Order: sequence, then structure tokens, then C-alpha cells
Amino acid sequence: MSVFALRISTEWDLGSMKMNKEKGAIGVFDSGYGGLTVFKEIQRELPDYDYIYLGDNARAPYGTRSLEKIYQFTLQGVKFLFDQGCHLVILACNTASANALRSIQQKDIPALGADKRVLGVIRPTTESLSRLSKSGHIGLFATEATVNSRSYVIEAQKYAPEVQIHQVACPMWVSLIENNEGDSEAAHSLTKKYISELLSSSKDIDTILLACTHYPLMLETIQAHVPDHIEVLSQGTLVAASLKEYLVRHPEMENRCTKGGSSRFLTTDSTASFDKKGSQFYGAPVKSEGVELE
Repeated sequence: MSVFALRISTEWDLGSMKMNKEKGAIGVFDSGYGGLTVFKEIQRELPDYDYIYLGDNARAPYGTRSLEKIYQFTLQGVKFLFDQGCHLVILACNTASANALRSIQQKDIPALGADKRVLGVIRPTTESLSRLSKSGHIGLFATEATVNSRSYVIEAQKYAPEVQIHQVACPMWVSLIENNEGDSEAAHSLTKKYISELLSSSKDIDTILLACTHYPLMLETIQAHVPDHIEVLSQGTLVAASLKEYLVRHPEMENRCTKGGSSRFLTTDSTASFDKKGSQFYGAPVKSEGVELE
């Protein structure tokens, strides 16, 4: 190869490296499998982009952990995805969004890179509340950590002040779902208990929001015990529509997202287990890679 050709080749390689550094896939982070229910809706709405999904299955569930641990684990996941070239990361986890997002946005992003962004699932959901309910009373099922954070109540006061949210924590649903027992006798018994508790807080509830990404897999069981006039909603489509609008409003970020229609699935636990259970949440076969977070 001539010196000229070598110089051109080297410049092209360096240019490619710079381009790859400037652009990257959209990262999607979750404590485990549940975020796949949001991820599939994002892909359906925005199929042209590249994505990296990271599930921290080794330390799931986050819903019963302390605020400090949720923040620590979530930040590790975000940093990992940034290191993979992502400029935009979606926390497809209500617990992480409720307990870690604000701290990461305010304390960590300035040091990690001013051109990077981390978005959650709570704000896109609460921004839609006004049009979801006619009565202005919305029931919410979530993990203990999400309920205790009162994030939905706080965000609703900003974006839908006319809406009143009635919360109930459902700590047993995640384990039932992950053990493929979402239609079991125990699941139906717990569901009736949670619904009774929720509806006793207000007779005006006309909409129930499933504010945990696992819960859509319990949808049929939940609907079997909810009065016909009450609509039960998952948040995946709301988050996907909001992300699409965000990229239109922020072309500087949209230009940093690569478009090849590819997907990578990463897990901090067994890839065999992730591929089997993850496929149930994703609605299609997945092939994952094992990683470690520090």
C-alpha cells in the first residue's frame, strides 16, 4: 500500500471512529425483564433506530431495595450504556425512574457528558393523565418503592393538576409473573385483594394505570376482576409516543442516534434464563449477552 493510500485509509478509520463516538444506539435500562414491555412498544413506534437493552437481572427486583441501592445500581447501568456509545438512555423501569432519575439528571449527567441524556417513564405517563380519565380519578398499581416515592402524585400535580391519583402497592405480582404464575389461583386471590383496596379509596376511579413494566403480563387476570366501566392501561405506548415527540423536538439528540434497526440484549445474570423469560415479556425470541456492572 502506498504512503498516500495508507494516509487516506488511516484518516478514514479515524473519521469512522470519531463518527462512531459521536453517534450511538438508544440505550434502554431496566432492573430485569419488565422493561422489555416498554422496549417493544418503543421499537414498534421507532423501528429504524439501533437499540441496546440492558437488564440488571442479577440484582432484581429493585422495588424492595433501599433508595440508595436503587440509585447506585441505576447509575451503574446508565454509565455502562454510555460506555457502549449510547448518548440517550431510557429508564424503562418505574422504580428507577421514581428513585434515581432526578439525582442522575442533576448530579451525574454534568460530569458524565453534557451531550448525554437520561429519560424516565413517569413524566411521559403523567403528561397523558388528563386525557386518560373522564372522572379525574386514576388508580395506580406499582411496586412499594414507586408508591412510597409518591413520584406519580408529585408529577401529576405539575402536568395534570386536575387528576387525583389513588395508589396501591402490589409487591407480590413481580415474583408471580417471573415464575409464570400470573394466572394462578394465588394471582387471582391477590389481584382481587389489591383491586378491592384500590376501589375502596374512591368510587370515581374510571382508569387504572399499571405503573410497573411487569404488570402488563397480568393484564388478563387484572381485567377479570375490574368492573367493566374501568379501563386498565399499560404505559408502554405512552412512553413510546413521548420518545418519538422528544426526538422531533430535539434534533441535536436525534442526530446522535444511529439508524440500522438493530437490537442488542444484555443481562447481568444468566443469558439462558434471560432468553427464556425475556421472550415472554418481549413477545418474540431474544438472544442476550452476559455483562457485569461496576
